[in-house]
Amino acid sequence: MPAWTPSPTLFDNLRYLLNEWDPIGVADLSRDEYDCMLVPLFRRLHRGTTRAELGEFLWYELEDHFGLDPVIHGTDAMADRLVAWWAAVGPAGA
Repeated sequence: MPAWTPSPTLFDNLRYLLNEWDPIGVADLSRDEYDCMLVPLFRRLHRGTTRAELGEFLWYELEDHFGLDPVIHGTDAMADRLVAWWAAVGPAGA
């Protein structure tokens, strides 16, 4: 069975969510700033990663990749939003 690949629409939707969150504050200037998180998030969402694990991933990305303080950027709230979004749009059985 071939590996699942998200549709361009799902990529655009996830990009929109990340840009709306916009922890760096540059989404108006650079729509692809958070694209480095797209594939890792899709992989996690597709395999059924928990909200807590998504929060840890976002925490790590903000702290280690972007050099931000994750405490003030609502990683848990964003993880909740991602789980809810995926439940609505993800492939059946994801």
